[in-house]
Amino acid sequence: MIIDEKEKSIGVQLQEKLTRKWDIAWKDLNNEDNQKIQEISNDYLTFLTSGKTERQCVEISVKMAEEKGFKPLHTYIETGKIVPGDRIYMVHKQKTVVFFVAGSDPIENGMAIVGAHIDAPRLDLKPSPLYESDDMAFFKTHYYGGIKKYHWVTIPLALHGTVVRKDGSTINISIGEAPEDPVFCITDLLPHLSQEQNTKKMTEGITGEGLNIIVGSQPYPEKDLKDGVKLNILNHLYTKYGMLEEDFATAELEVVPAGAARNVGFDESLIGGYGQDDRICSYTALRAILDRENPKRTLCIILADKEEIGSVGNTGMQSRFFENAVAEVIDLMAVEKPEMVMRRCFMNSEMLSADVTAGVDPNFTGTHDKGNAPYIGKGIVLSKYGGSRGKSGSNDAHAEFMGKMRQTLEVAGVIWQMGELGRVDLGGGGTIAHILAEYGMDVLDCGPALLSMHSPFELASKVDLYMCYKGYKAFLA
Repeated sequence: MIIDEKEKSIGVQLQEKLTRKWDIAWKDLNNEDNQKIQEISNDYLTFLTSGKTERQCVEISVKMAEEKGFKPLHTYIETGKIVPGDRIYMVHKQKTVVFFVAGSDPIENGMAIVGAHIDAPRLDLKPSPLYESDDMAFFKTHYYGGIKKYHWVTIPLALHGTVVRKDGSTINISIGEAPEDPVFCITDLLPHLSQEQNTKKMTEGITGEGLNIIVGSQPYPEKDLKDGVKLNILNHLYTKYGMLEEDFATAELEVVPAGAARNVGFDESLIGGYGQDDRICSYTALRAILDRENPKRTLCIILADKEEIGSVGNTGMQSRFFENAVAEVIDLMAVEKPEMVMRRCFMNSEMLSADVTAGVDPNFTGTHDKGNAPYIGKGIVLSKYGGSRGKSGSNDAHAEFMGKMRQTLEVAGVIWQMGELGRVDLGGGGTIAHILAEYGMDVLDCGPALLSMHSPFELASKVDLYMCYKGYKAFLA
């Protein structure tokens, strides 16, 4: 059937009016946007390179906040009050931190909360890790979070963490990041000898017990010593750090990919690095609250631990650290009936669960329903629900809150898209959203899409990084 030009023109107008195409975000930027993208990207590269562990991320975040006038909670306890405009932070166990900016409205009217996590998949040393085999010394590890084990072999690895020595003193260790530092690695078979390995499933080619890190091969210079290579490593640790072998039992030592985060691509439009799940959201949320002053409602940023293993433990979101932090703030606001005020505050609050999602990868087709998939470079992703299969373990945001966020982002000029984490029966994933939703507040998952998620070198778009910052800042108003 032939359609005349007039009718076709009406159809085109209807398409423009009624349909929505999630377009690439770079197209709609001005010079000011491009300059801001470069400034934020460069700062984020530094954050990502320096923050390889939760403890390091807390330390860096607190330093950034203090430069913007934030003070630790105990200083407000000493003065006995919190007033509108005050900027407060509370560190919990050196692995979790919460930031507040006190608003002019009563806190029982609710807060604007952005919650992210600063832990990432990695290898942890076992409590008794050091052993010698065939005149080489190794560390045994136990992987943390969801990893593909074969990602972690034959790459440079660094060691970070905290050791509590026998006398109770504490030392921090960081080896493998400076140019002059040694690095560590896990070996793999050469192709000539891997015929048996090649017949196994990818999940079985490298086993959890096979993730042993080579740490040395030179024996202590004395003849006829048993396990002389191991002794030489222990002697090195004792000489440099005052460590005994039993000190490993009272240590938290994490093995992570060595090296800096980098620009990726000829156009340098992407950022590659370890731990972008979820430090990209942590960084942008932190930047957003640092740039807000004298808000009407109280603002809050949560940078939590243990999300990758279910948000358990006393530094995970399932503990009471956040509830206790809010209780402290409310107490210092000198309100009547603080218990009831806290309950109303939680019920009336709104929260963005700031976490990443998996973008469509052209190298791996069939993982997403493309009409409902998130894409790299198309802006911040709103995920109405997460979970797996039948939305198991999910928070499912209500239409009213979705509508409010849509208007907030549109007014602020934030480029956004909708997205699900994979096909219905294929994947899915969890965040901290459902935990905060238990208080009755409205919660929505909101963050950028990544490629190679949970790998040692994840990829993110610089324009998505910028839209996350703009989106979180618009919400924190």
